[in-house]
Amino acid sequence: MILSTRDLKVAFGPVRAVDGVDLDLGAGEILALVGESGCGKTTLARTLLGLEKPTAGSVSFEGKPLDYRKLKQYRRQVQLVLQDPLGALNPRHTVYDAVAEGIRIHKVPGNEQELVADALSRAGLRPPERFFLRYPHELSGGQRQRVVIAGALVLQPRVLIADEPVSSLDASVRGEILGLLLKLREELGLTVLVVTHDLGLAWNIADRVAVMYLGRIVELGPTADVLQSPQHPYTQALLSVVPDVARTEQIVLKGEPPDPARIPSGCRFHPRCPVVMEACVTTTLPVLTPAPGHHTACLRVSEASRTSATS
Repeated sequence: MILSTRDLKVAFGPVRAVDGVDLDLGAGEILALVGESGCGKTTLARTLLGLEKPTAGSVSFEGKPLDYRKLKQYRRQVQLVLQDPLGALNPRHTVYDAVAEGIRIHKVPGNEQELVADALSRAGLRPPERFFLRYPHELSGGQRQRVVIAGALVLQPRVLIADEPVSSLDASVRGEILGLLLKLREELGLTVLVVTHDLGLAWNIADRVAVMYLGRIVELGPTADVLQSPQHPYTQALLSVVPDVARTEQIVLKGEPPDPARIPSGCRFHPRCPVVMEACVTTTLPVLTPAPGHHTACLRVSEASRTSATS
């Protein structure tokens, strides 16, 4: 595995933003991390980047624990693509300077102009020289996002962590950027973690899906398995409102997600669960395994599996 976490926890005072996550990201894989706003997925992504330090647990890169004294070297291998390209780019910097910034910071050997041109070309901005002296405000939203991606590619990273990479783009451009990420995986062997609230996006791009709720992953597995046969009631509810994926009537969850500073006892989803059982209120579920296959943190599913195994 290229990037892994074990029992990862990140707390901000009483707020348990990430509260026990085991996750493996394989080389060349595209994994979608999905969930509602506030579920902890962005904090998890920031921790994988070394931008947040775990309260407990660990992050490993290529089988070795992350060394927080050598983050500069690590971040050349693991790069971030932000959701707001206009906010990510300095309005006073040209496209050339925006892409070349990483080369200068990390002192990447080689001809700077050639490296910038190659990164822009790979990001789909051709001919690259035509964009060198342009400023962010002179570009379309899709072109700005390609510049941000080029700024990551210029360092020749192993992993891209894309936080809502198409949420600020028009529908006509979203497909182009998703297609670009797939192409980069094919051409460069890139590993991509896509952080999103959009299960439709996950359906179109991801090999596997991890569904996060209140600081924990509650369902994990191959995209087709999770989105065609969701097992966790939360995943079923999320899918029920996705037009391209939904195959059931819309499920309306009661209430709002609980305060992460006061996580419920037992299954943390039980206050909103439409099929809650008495045991769900008191039975604490273990951290979901990262092993291959389709896994769900749900007592009802566990009981059904035990019943079928003994019958």
